[in-house]
Amino acid sequence: MDAERTALFEERIGHRFLDPALLDRALTHASWANEHPPAADHESLALVGDAALSLVVAERLYAADPDAPVGVLTPRRAEIVSDANLARWSTELGLGELVKLGRGEDLTGGRSRASILATTLEAVLGAIHLESGLDAVRAVVRRLGA
Repeated sequence: MDAERTALFEERIGHRFLDPALLDRALTHASWANEHPPAADHESLALVGDAALSLVVAERLYAADPDAPVGVLTPRRAEIVSDANLARWSTELGLGELVKLGRGEDLTGGRSRASILATTLEAVLGAIHLESGLDAVRAVVRRLGA
């Protein structure tokens, strides 16, 4: 991992990782892990991050309008946590430069692919949740403007 880029990324999200190995895993796409066994990819961290992000966004939507029907809140949440938004935030954070991709993914534009950027950001949020809890995820999400 590039220490300077990593430090800048941590500054941008407002969270310093206590365990650099956890951040490294969050940045590891399956294509890279497949080329470098026994490395683990970030898919399971993305699952946790997706859930944490959805909860934080749901809390914020509820706090803003506690009387809104679920039929209004659910599509709002879906729009906020969409791959398009996650990819946009990832791009603003410079996450594409940090993700560890296999050779094929790297050569075919994986660093700017919305699905990869979105999943990587979810993995980072999952790592933050596991390391520092939901309040830390809330702080990062607030910084993202979600």
